[in-house]
Amino acid sequence: MRKYVEFSREQIPAGLFDRENSPLLSGILRGVEKESLRVTPAGCMAMTEHPPGLGSALTHPQITTDFSEALLEFITPPSHRVSTLFDQLTALHRFTYEHIGEEMLWNHSMPCLVGAGDEIPVARYGSTNRGRMKTIYRVGLGHRYGRVMQTVAGVHYNFSLPGSFWAFMHQHEGSVEELDQYTTRRYFDLIRNFRRHYWLLIYLFGASPALCRSFVAGRSHHLQPFGADENTLHLPYATSLRMGDLGYQSKAQEKLYVCYNSLDSYVKTLGSAIATPYEPYEQIGVQDAQGNFQQLNTGLLQIENEFYSAIRPKRTAQKGETALTALCRRGVEYVEVRCLDIDPFSPTGVNPAQVRFLDTFLIYCALQDSPLCESAEFHHILSNQKTVVTEGRRPGAQLRTRTGEALPLQDWGNELLEALQPIAELLDQVHGGGTDYRDALQEQAKKISDPRQTPSAKVLDELRTYGETFHQWAKRQAQAHKDHLLSQPLSPRLEKRYADMAEESLAIQAEEERQPQDDFADYLRAYYAQYQACCDGRNKTPRGDC
Repeated sequence: MRKYVEFSREQIPAGLFDRENSPLLSGILRGVEKESLRVTPAGCMAMTEHPPGLGSALTHPQITTDFSEALLEFITPPSHRVSTLFDQLTALHRFTYEHIGEEMLWNHSMPCLVGAGDEIPVARYGSTNRGRMKTIYRVGLGHRYGRVMQTVAGVHYNFSLPGSFWAFMHQHEGSVEELDQYTTRRYFDLIRNFRRHYWLLIYLFGASPALCRSFVAGRSHHLQPFGADENTLHLPYATSLRMGDLGYQSKAQEKLYVCYNSLDSYVKTLGSAIATPYEPYEQIGVQDAQGNFQQLNTGLLQIENEFYSAIRPKRTAQKGETALTALCRRGVEYVEVRCLDIDPFSPTGVNPAQVRFLDTFLIYCALQDSPLCESAEFHHILSNQKTVVTEGRRPGAQLRTRTGEALPLQDWGNELLEALQPIAELLDQVHGGGTDYRDALQEQAKKISDPRQTPSAKVLDELRTYGETFHQWAKRQAQAHKDHLLSQPLSPRLEKRYADMAEESLAIQAEEERQPQDDFADYLRAYYAQYQACCDGRNKTPRGDC
């Protein structure tokens, strides 16, 4: 039988196996952005403001909020070592627990018991123009998708390969492009391959097959009660309801075609979604009759962050600069993987074996040939996501390949894991000759052969074993994680360091708010003018069917 995935050790440039070239891969920079709802001891969403002991949500570099005031986001600084990443992430959780009193962190992607949407507090960032813009953006999300969706949480993984790696590949391929242009093009090659295969990550790490009925109150859905439990809804073979149409996948965005064939095509298609009015959002209007802002604009997207993609090309933006403008000016710096559920079995929501597998997977995506993507494949990719989200563990589940042929999920998964083996071996060699990366790969291989080993299956198994509702089980997990983290307090040195960061962030926000502010409408116009300038500067014919 013809194999769909063709990749072997021989396709890895031989020089990467040389000891002197180890830094080309040991120099990977990685970081995690992990969201968690603050909840009361009863497991209801906290209605309290962002705790002052955590600093300013606007200016703190590592502890902020996402869509809701109650939705914390922890951001680890870039790290070369997996162990350092987890030391930092664990410390952020411990520091937070020391400053939220009786509240807990809801360590699951689907939320706690939630009330009506208008009861959910939108995140607040102060009186500066940029603070107001962040809040209004979230108000707009509430109008567009409902505030309940703002309670869904996830894990984002930031990944970049060293500049020396791209310089090596540039020379290996004999490229005549400027190195920065080559690097950006090759990151888009990585992104296209990622999109072809990220269904595997949803299958392996999806951990939201069930949810509390309150999440879908008043909405139509196709979920089923979990046995006799009317308060818990699920799908028997689901992996990640968060990644389905009940979570981040907007029905309005289903028609949005963003092209990843090049930076030019990406900017053109995404920028168009921001600039082009969308009739249902025009009905909402930018301001109400009293002049209160309801959203930032009436485009299909308010800003590029509203596009709920599984992966994003990223470049660190300067103050006042849009994310798309930063990409236009300086190219891709790293990628952000966004399709990961919180691991409810881990106190930090993600585990080291998962990170090592992601490293292996992303390097494979960088080294494998990456044909341009046409619109037919774009829709196959979305179809595969929907299949894995709702029935990824169903025996005999089939997906669509790039050319549209049906392929059993299990066969495709096994071929991918076989293709990843030589890269895992290389990474183990680079990191001193252990077996961490191969062990991580083997751990995932068990889930392909036995779907009962997946996190989504284990969640349902725990609900059956303990006879609990989803809410009861997730609340008990949250309490157990809180007890574990508080049992090992921070050292006095780390406690002071994080306390100083919190205090400094409050001082920075206070200083910003003392400065004169431009008229907010003028501020918005100047901000959106960047998109037009960026798109005009990239007004080229994209490669491929875009």
